[in-house]
Amino acid sequence: MDPTVQLDLSVDRGSPVPLYFQLSQQLEAAIERGALTPGTLLGNEIELAGRLGLSRPTVRQAIQSLVDKGLLVRRRGVGTQVVHSQVKRPLELSSLYDDLEAAGQRPGTKVLVNTVVAASAEVAAALGVAEDGEVHRIERLRFTHGEPMAYLCNFLPPGLLDLDTGQLEATGLYRLMRAAGITLHSARQTIGARAATAGEAERLDEQTGAPLLTMQRVTFDDTGRAVEFGTHTYRPSRYSFEFQLLVRP
Repeated sequence: MDPTVQLDLSVDRGSPVPLYFQLSQQLEAAIERGALTPGTLLGNEIELAGRLGLSRPTVRQAIQSLVDKGLLVRRRGVGTQVVHSQVKRPLELSSLYDDLEAAGQRPGTKVLVNTVVAASAEVAAALGVAEDGEVHRIERLRFTHGEPMAYLCNFLPPGLLDLDTGQLEATGLYRLMRAAGITLHSARQTIGARAATAGEAERLDEQTGAPLLTMQRVTFDDTGRAVEFGTHTYRPSRYSFEFQLLVRP
């Protein structure tokens, strides 16, 4: 089924905006609002070009721009397919799992590590525990629509809560903490970017050296106790942080 039949696509030839960009913006908006859902196949480039009175290179350029953004993917023998919209995460104390659910992204989780380790100097300082003392370490891959989008490594103080692997794969860490009676109050967070290592690239289905977004967060409960230290990496084609800036009077 050709989804373009259901969309009100048009171009303004009198506009200074390039035709390919007009088309790509309309397709991106359709993906963002859910008119084009993940897994939907786009129509044939030739048919779409004929329908809009555009050249095939113009349509191809529009589609390629969305492939570059990670919204579309070209699959051999299948055609051009909608992947999903980029997750725009607000800078507030929320879990990635909850944000993905709220965005309709169908989150999934694979637990890679769930164990007790000796705290490094960095982890000890973040959690306020003794260096080389025991802390709980969990490593997870977070998926949306079956594709990896984030690698999450979290450290928690010993005895804070029962970290069952099955529960960690079924829901988010913050939900488990709240269910255990922990009141999350505030966090200290740092955002950055760097090149993917070979291991990270393999986990996230990226090329070695590809850019990744990074986040470090120390979360505190309502008593001021550090209850979690996380170091996360994200695929920028699938994920971004969103800021709201206010003018100081």
